[in-house]
Amino acid sequence: MKSSTSPTSFPQPEIGRAMNGADVVVESLSREGVDVIFAYPGGASQELHQAFARSDKVRVILPRHEQGGSFAAEGYARATGKVGVCMATSGPGATNLISAIADAYMDSTPMVAITGQVFTKFIGKSAFQETDFFGMTLPIVKHSYLVLNAADLPRVIKEAFYLARTGRPGPVVIDIPKDVQQTKLTPVFPATISFANPTLGSLPQATDDELKRVLDLVSAAKKPVIYAGGGLISAEAFADLKTFAEKTNIPVATTLMGIGAFPESHPLSMRWFGMHGSAYGNWAVDQSDLVLCLGARFDDRITGDTSKFASNATIVHIDIDPSEHNKNKRVQLPIVSDVKHALVRLNELIAAAKFTAPDTKAWITQINAWKRDYPFSFEDHKHILPQEAIKTLYELTKGEAIIATGVGQHQMWAAQFYQFDEPRRYISSLGLGAMGYGYPAALGAKVACPDKQVIDIDGDGSFMMNIQELATAAVEKIAAKAMILNNQHLGMVVQWEDRFYGSIRGNTILGHADNIGSPDNPGGLYPDFVKIAEGFGVKGRRVIKKSELKEAIQEMLDHDGPFLLDVIVPYTEHVLPMIPAGKTVKEMILK
Repeated sequence: MKSSTSPTSFPQPEIGRAMNGADVVVESLSREGVDVIFAYPGGASQELHQAFARSDKVRVILPRHEQGGSFAAEGYARATGKVGVCMATSGPGATNLISAIADAYMDSTPMVAITGQVFTKFIGKSAFQETDFFGMTLPIVKHSYLVLNAADLPRVIKEAFYLARTGRPGPVVIDIPKDVQQTKLTPVFPATISFANPTLGSLPQATDDELKRVLDLVSAAKKPVIYAGGGLISAEAFADLKTFAEKTNIPVATTLMGIGAFPESHPLSMRWFGMHGSAYGNWAVDQSDLVLCLGARFDDRITGDTSKFASNATIVHIDIDPSEHNKNKRVQLPIVSDVKHALVRLNELIAAAKFTAPDTKAWITQINAWKRDYPFSFEDHKHILPQEAIKTLYELTKGEAIIATGVGQHQMWAAQFYQFDEPRRYISSLGLGAMGYGYPAALGAKVACPDKQVIDIDGDGSFMMNIQELATAAVEKIAAKAMILNNQHLGMVVQWEDRFYGSIRGNTILGHADNIGSPDNPGGLYPDFVKIAEGFGVKGRRVIKKSELKEAIQEMLDHDGPFLLDVIVPYTEHVLPMIPAGKTVKEMILK
């Protein structure tokens, strides 16, 4: 049986003062270092809110929708690596958290979701606002708790945070009936936790023999590539990756989740690859003879047709989660390991042994030619293009902002035209692809990083899904910005309609179909986002003319509170390159 010490120093179990279960929750969260929780009250969670009101240890931010609060908790976690915390009442309040819980599960985001539950005597009896939240979240969590004994609360909360942040991070649910919240007790706060499963107490580590096999493969390779995923960021292994890439002179392509794990301005960077990733990154992986996959999972948006993905390469897959090995793609050398340990030890072995670096000069020359000839690009247009708006934002912020996004074309363009040299700067819903994610996530990131510029690059369709969080920004004085690339359509679905469905519009026009707004028809724009923002007490501006774009973005950046910039763009642009779903690199669309 293994044990882990708490992040705060309590060497022995500590007996607290007499309090009720709700107060125990607040005290336990404080002991875990929680400084903010995004929480919406209701009948079954009211005791918890009363406990927060009695305490000044944890800031409570009231979202205007539970989904907004849970996405904000994710944004907080993604920006910091700490556990994000959200809370809702039972029934519909709890079910409104499900999208964010599923998103955190797919993107390996550490999150704890606390929910109120009906009185224990009513559980299973279809009581008012009762759902089996424990049961319905089991497929999308690392663990779920239904707490039936108030004395268990300190232990459960300590375990939940440990599970959420260690190993492969993810969400944990704690469901607490109202009578458990009301129970009077003298709590005992554990100093450590222990599990019957010993694998929960330590991180798996690659053996030196396994890593030496990797180095032997590296030495023999002519066209090696590193395929780096979000696990590098979760493991805080980005500096180790840079050292390894430079020692071996191997080019690096990241996933969208891995953006920032390797500096995109680095000569060895191939930016990110996959469905809408760099042509040169995709070609390099396709033509490689060795793929080192680190902290990634061979997602279908990366691989396309898995049977033809890197078909001439030997593939090494280092990941902390053994269930990911050979799940989507058969590999020649699967290694279960904390990726940071693996990279640190690989660097040590290179320094200590007679390591022969591969001769990648010709390979890198080829990749550089592809970079030169096939960069992310767009053609000039009489109107503001989405790509141009993002490029201008990048230039004005000097690449130092945290960028959150919704889901759609703007999400891909943000990754293409905003260059990221540091981790935790691109925050987006990538596995689940949840529209409405962007602005709440930006709020969470701004709360976590108040001294950084945080901008949500969003689409008009995605932004509308959680537009109510403008009220949260105004009331809580959270200075997150929103730059909406407003094309009056569901742009990514329209792109698929244009490419594969004969441009037949299947409910993808967001404004009035008989008077579609556009840069040439500003009178048809719907809705008026600037007026909506002003109704929430948030400053807004619309920009249509190219000549005003730079000045408008600068105004947004200079404003000391939340700001909405409505950038009117044509709907005719497509995100390119594009590898159609299930196809191969050889079927990549370049124009």
